[in-house]
Amino acid sequence: MRLRTGWPRALSLAGCRVGLNGGRERSATAASSPIRQSRICRKSVNTKIKFREPFRPFAPSVLAERAAEFFNVPDTISEGAPENFMLSVVGVRSEKKSVIPAITHIDGTARIHVVRKETNPLFYRLIQAIDEKTNIPIVMNTSFNLQGEAIVNTPYDALETFSWSGLDFLAMGQFLISKSDFKCRS
Repeated sequence: MRLRTGWPRALSLAGCRVGLNGGRERSATAASSPIRQSRICRKSVNTKIKFREPFRPFAPSVLAERAAEFFNVPDTISEGAPENFMLSVVGVRSEKKSVIPAITHIDGTARIHVVRKETNPLFYRLIQAIDEKTNIPIVMNTSFNLQGEAIVNTPYDALETFSWSGLDFLAMGQFLISKSDFKCRS
């Protein structure tokens, strides 16, 4: 899948929720490696999808059991911890900063989102597949919306935002839509 090449080509939409878990179900994602493409990927997402300054970093979504390998967090993170909800800014391990620059803030931190198999199996499997190809269990993650727009809330919103964005693929549940297959009616 092209997501593993580091380019912002996929979007994950598992459903709509509100509250602390809401954002993780409606995300634009891109692989955060390899290093040579990471900064290009961040710039591309910022300028073609989010329409904001190209220097802005993104949040990492990381497999729960591998989070401590990349970030200054405990080996085991409880299910109620803020890291599960992208509410915690933590240090990126110094030896990993150059490996995941797209999600490392200028001060060496990241606002992490821990992904668990039991709470988000589809997103977990996506990150796991990237990990198998890159040995980096992390994807770059941002809310699925364009600048000035609300986060998508329905499949229609997702299709509409997808049609106007620079994303090439839209994943909704078990379905994968390619921009080349997506035709807008005038």
